[in-house]
Amino acid sequence: MKRAPPGDRGAAVLAAALAGALAACGGAGKGAAPPPPPVTVARPQLLEFRDYLEVTGNTAASRTVNLVARVQGYLRKIYFRDGSLVKAGEPLFLIEPDSYQATVKLNEAQLHQAQAEFERQKRLIEANATSKSSVENWQSQRDAAAANTELAQLNLSYTHISAPFSGRIGRRQVDEGNLVGNGGATQLATLEQLKPMYVYFNVNERDLLRVRQQMAERHVTKLPDVVPVEAALQTDSGYPYQGTLDFVDTGVNTSSGTLQVRATFPNDNGALLPGLFVKVRIATGPPRPMLAVPDVAVGHDQAGPYVLLVDAQSQVSQRHVQIGAVLNGMRAITHGLAADDRVVVDGLLNAAPGNRVTVVERAGASAAAGR
Repeated sequence: MKRAPPGDRGAAVLAAALAGALAACGGAGKGAAPPPPPVTVARPQLLEFRDYLEVTGNTAASRTVNLVARVQGYLRKIYFRDGSLVKAGEPLFLIEPDSYQATVKLNEAQLHQAQAEFERQKRLIEANATSKSSVENWQSQRDAAAANTELAQLNLSYTHISAPFSGRIGRRQVDEGNLVGNGGATQLATLEQLKPMYVYFNVNERDLLRVRQQMAERHVTKLPDVVPVEAALQTDSGYPYQGTLDFVDTGVNTSSGTLQVRATFPNDNGALLPGLFVKVRIATGPPRPMLAVPDVAVGHDQAGPYVLLVDAQSQVSQRHVQIGAVLNGMRAITHGLAADDRVVVDGLLNAAPGNRVTVVERAGASAAAGR
């Protein structure tokens, strides 16, 4: 047999190697596709929830007064420290009283003289030594002097400004030595009562009608005398402040479509200050069973809250729902969910609507879920 030249043998070996590599690449390209991403699903749980009306409100002092100078004079003394707590009747300002004390003494002297002359005229009229008109004249002068004395004493009392109620006073608006009350009332400071504290909030027309419907279903015709209200600051977990409903406006504001409501909170620890935004909720009925899913399984978009579901063909779909309160990490679903729905509670980033997934069943929805 004739042997091939060494060069031909090398070319044959190289060709065989290239053919094997191409065959291997072709085999890899025809391999199986990766499985769908895994998600964990769970059925909704039936739990006891209470319906709440949840809104945002603002705190306000229960009483506010602007302390003003009602008489003219130089501000002689300031008794408080800016921003301090003061008690009812505690002195706050002193406007120089000297001229007003002198006016009181002058009017008291005139009153004493008029009273003495009036008494003398009465004795004279009994002896037919004076006229009745003279007696009436001195009686009139006596009454005028008494009125002037009372007015002078009132103006003197205005030089001492005290706290009309207990609360926190703001900063002074005028320093000692300045002329106040010249040509009008001069504001000196503002005093606010912080115990109790008011919280004002608005209820929109839809929520108002919902509450009225729930009352009608329970055959309740009017609100009870005491309606509990809960509040929380933006940084609070839960609702630590307990109050009661205090005021409901007479009708819905036509420009805003809301009804103004006010609640009163004792504020014993002074944590609530005027002007804060607070979260407010009011129970609108007794507890009742509702379907619930882990709160982290509920998403939100422009159309509202939604959950992701997986059907029998392992395909993901999105469904918008109406949500209620949260209890121990479980969110109540008031409308839009059935007891046999399979809700995605874990692996939410893998669950795109319309895609297929690998389903991992979880018994119930009580276990913690995460994205």
